[in-house]
Amino acid sequence: MPFDFTTMLPREGRDAIAVESIPIPGAQVNPGFSRIPMWVADMNFATAPSITDAIIDRARHPAFGYFTPRQEYYDAILNWQRTRNGVTGLEARHIGYENGVLGGVATALRVLCSPGDAILLHAPTYIGFTHVLENYGYRIVLSPLYQDEDGVWRMDYADMDKKLKENHIHAAIFCTPHNPCGRVWTRGEVEQAMEVYRQNDVTVISDEIWSDLVLPGHKHIPPQSVSEDARQRTVALYAPSKTFNLAGLVGSYHIIYNDRLRDRIDKESSLPHYNEMNVLWMHALMGAYSDTGAAWLDELRQVLGENVRRAVEYIRAHFDGVELAQPEGTYMLFLDCTNWCRAHGKTLDDLLKAGVRVGVIWQDGRPFHGACSIRMNLAVPTHVVQDALERLDRYVFNA
Repeated sequence: MPFDFTTMLPREGRDAIAVESIPIPGAQVNPGFSRIPMWVADMNFATAPSITDAIIDRARHPAFGYFTPRQEYYDAILNWQRTRNGVTGLEARHIGYENGVLGGVATALRVLCSPGDAILLHAPTYIGFTHVLENYGYRIVLSPLYQDEDGVWRMDYADMDKKLKENHIHAAIFCTPHNPCGRVWTRGEVEQAMEVYRQNDVTVISDEIWSDLVLPGHKHIPPQSVSEDARQRTVALYAPSKTFNLAGLVGSYHIIYNDRLRDRIDKESSLPHYNEMNVLWMHALMGAYSDTGAAWLDELRQVLGENVRRAVEYIRAHFDGVELAQPEGTYMLFLDCTNWCRAHGKTLDDLLKAGVRVGVIWQDGRPFHGACSIRMNLAVPTHVVQDALERLDRYVFNA
């Protein structure tokens, strides 16, 4: 392979909470076990070389004053959306900068809603949405996803419609691909969801930060692409940060076709003068959205697909009482440990700490609205995934 996805990247002392923090209060790694970072959505691979090359090349010029985004930046996004997502009709004027996807969510909500208003989300849901909505005083209304007879996560359109009507909801957050469940919604599912939103005159904030990380055999369908109405009622948020592990550089972009909505959101984001692009982030995006970046991503998706396949097969074969759906996108597993905990007389806290003791640093799923769940990051080399699973098998689930 032309890129290295087999080496565990050494990150200690390199400003990485993934390896320097343990998110489970009171949990410690026992002597003799190395740490395997499998919690925060942060990959333990070296990013695409075109990104570091672009940053270094720009940093060689010793001036970092005020700037405006160059045309090549917009061209990179237009080309990426066309070639990766089949997007047509996108123009530079439809694209705006946001200091992170969650910042974009907050900006859009400030335009669309008032504190105290209800916002619809699916459950389980991303912890970041919860924090933003609570911080701004919005009321969270959850429409639970359910698993069908094959264990596939599905939306309950009747429940969505009922919740929207009962709570007089005018804005919803739609996560596609879904975090933490890993569903890549089909075109039919996106069309049905957008029809429910249309019937209830709901503006949709579509978090598509995981859209590049669909696993082999699946395809991301941008909600804005399914109808003209969906195109006009959706604020889509993208970033290369999940795809290329650039969260520390900060930055994302929105795509808004509705002129009135875009003008209002652009105005709102401009008011505090904080929402300004970093010049190195601009060059990082151009390096990411390049031919080399695309080749790196295609190889990464194969590695992640293999990691997911192995992990799901191993867990289903060895961890009785642990249930999980097969992710179709992202690199996260969402484990339902309810039956295992009940059978072994353990709490979820007991289980979380037991994993950490043997070096598996995983994440409490309760803040994601999973009652007895654990979120687990598979963006490490395949042999490290295997090591983690064998530790959990020997020392935790079948000790």
